[in-house]
Amino acid sequence: MLHLERTQEPTIRKSRAPSKLSGELFGTLINLSGRRRFTSQRVVLFAVLASQGRDGALQVADDALMAFREAHSALMEGTDQIPGIFCDELHEVYFGAAQGDKVIRDFIGLAQRALDAIEACSPDGQSLLERLVESATPLLAVLNGITQVYDDLARRQAALVRKQLTGVMGDIQSIAKQAHIVAFNAQIVAARPGASGREFSVVASELSRITSKIDELVREALRASAA
Repeated sequence: MLHLERTQEPTIRKSRAPSKLSGELFGTLINLSGRRRFTSQRVVLFAVLASQGRDGALQVADDALMAFREAHSALMEGTDQIPGIFCDELHEVYFGAAQGDKVIRDFIGLAQRALDAIEACSPDGQSLLERLVESATPLLAVLNGITQVYDDLARRQAALVRKQLTGVMGDIQSIAKQAHIVAFNAQIVAARPGASGREFSVVASELSRITSKIDELVREALRASAA
């Protein structure tokens, strides 16, 4: 079985926040963080099965550890699609009192040693496996806390977007009110006899249609922002 060579983990510095924090971006971050929870449990489960001689279990555990490692690396260092550590809240949960990054990296190292020992039928395999199983619960608590931070950031960003949208809709409503006044004046002129009245009748009709459409779009946008 091919294992990645373990190297010294780089020091992660807080990176600049991306210029566009979208719901799609936060969805990706939350999914990656959630993937670590799933794959960490998969590593432990299949390591136990591998120690019991279950065919293919060692490879599944190794693949799960690879996925866990890659997800953590992407969240810490960033990729072309997602940022790394870009705010104080993330820096705190990874490097503050909870020491999320250290807990995760310790798990990765322990899991790799346990899988190597199981594959080699080493006498250390059982003790390493027991330590790995014991680490699963505290690791899951840390991962849940980190995922909650991403979720809180996503909710805060969504609230900010809704606030901004509501402000824009207010401006549009103000413009729409002015358009209603223009349309009303055009209707008054259109009521006059003669060619000028007929010409303004067309203008008044078009303005009324436009202002009605603006009102409809504003209502739809406000309903969407409140959803």
